[in-house]
Amino acid sequence: MADQAAGGQGLYLSSARCVPMGMPWQMYTFFAIDFVFTPTTTFVLSEAMTQQPRRIYTDGRDWPEYQEPLFTGYSIGKWIDEDRDGKFDTLEVETRHLKVPRIYDQSGIPFHEDGQAIIKERIFLDKANPNILRNQMTTIDNALTRPWSAERTYRREPKVIWTETNCVEDNDIVVIGKEDYRLSRDDGLLMPARTGQKPPDLRHFKE
Repeated sequence: MADQAAGGQGLYLSSARCVPMGMPWQMYTFFAIDFVFTPTTTFVLSEAMTQQPRRIYTDGRDWPEYQEPLFTGYSIGKWIDEDRDGKFDTLEVETRHLKVPRIYDQSGIPFHEDGQAIIKERIFLDKANPNILRNQMTTIDNALTRPWSAERTYRREPKVIWTETNCVEDNDIVVIGKEDYRLSRDDGLLMPARTGQKPPDLRHFKE
């Protein structure tokens, strides 16, 4: 909060630098998302700050011996027939191999740096309203004193107007070393982002 008061980004810095949202933030649906179901994989497509589709593998595979960490993580799902009516109605998902550093959401609270977080989800249609999809999410992370659970609710829209949301477009934040500066909208010149900020090291430029 003190950094924001001085003009900085505070804990929201990774998003301000256009780092992809990743899990679980990308499932908060600030913008429209799309679910694509195939016999072996469920894809979650998003237009906001996500560099790749999320893939939930439902082909019965086990966890890979090695997986490069991803912002979306590596997700394995299982379809279950919870009410035993002969139809699958719930998708249970577990996500591991989450890339760090990363943050939970727009609050900027960081995950533990050990990269051992696990996210579990139960995704199902609301029984009273089939246009409502519910996602019960539980995050297990060593940065937390106990597992953190929350439910996200999605509403099916009969007509979606898709737009492009490219974070890097018109982003006026410039990162030099560990410092963030701004580009002036008026003249395009580098300017401080916070009160009292020193200029960057220009030793490789001719003064």
